[in-house]
Amino acid sequence: MELRKYFSKFLTRKPPKRKIFSERDLRLGTSIQKIIGQPVRHIELYREAFSLKVSSEKNNKNYERLEFLGDSILGSVIAFYLYQTYPSANEGFLTQMKSKIVNRKNLNKIGDELKLKSLIQNPGSSSLSENISGNLFEALIGAVYLDIGYEACQNIILQKLLTAKDINKLENKIVSYKSLLLEWSQKRKVALRYETHEEHQGNKTIVFRSHVMIDNQKIANAVDTSKKKSEEKAAQRAFYTLNKKEHILEKNKTFS
Repeated sequence: MELRKYFSKFLTRKPPKRKIFSERDLRLGTSIQKIIGQPVRHIELYREAFSLKVSSEKNNKNYERLEFLGDSILGSVIAFYLYQTYPSANEGFLTQMKSKIVNRKNLNKIGDELKLKSLIQNPGSSSLSENISGNLFEALIGAVYLDIGYEACQNIILQKLLTAKDINKLENKIVSYKSLLLEWSQKRKVALRYETHEEHQGNKTIVFRSHVMIDNQKIANAVDTSKKKSEEKAAQRAFYTLNKKEHILEKNKTFS
């Protein structure tokens, strides 16, 4: 009898305490559920996924770690999808298709369409980068993976966030005109280079002017706020100029 009493202390368990969510967490959970189509299990993951980095705070949990994880998960899901969807495609085509899907511009577009910036938990704590929408999208995927597992995360990505219809639209999209021109120049065995220099404008701002040179002949030029953007814009203009004569797009099927 005494033994029974003694062990009953360990055998009788109190029911687990019910989690009480704040109104803010409930709003966040509801918004996430609308996006992924499933209930949220661990709200703290999504709270982290939509928290900005605050330099003044030590050990500030923010989206960056989940962004890193989400980038890898998204890459593996898309790579497997493309491998299955295009059984006859070569490695070059698969790589280019994956690049079109997971490139920063496309992820920013998806993040904007999902209005992910509106879910930021500490708005105003730091300035937003131009790629914040794409970063938050990857952080969301990282959180979903940890919350409900790889298989469920894979289904959500391909059925709700990046559907086959969305991916098919990207098949004919040119992501990088610089890459397109480079491949064309290599096939034609012509010398392609960019001449880029800084220019000081009247309002003291610095811009970059890039010239596309083919066999030392200037084909096109463009100006933008960064060297990278300037060269890409110049490459795009060169592409349209050359395409009228050479039909570059038709001869570079790997980009179409």
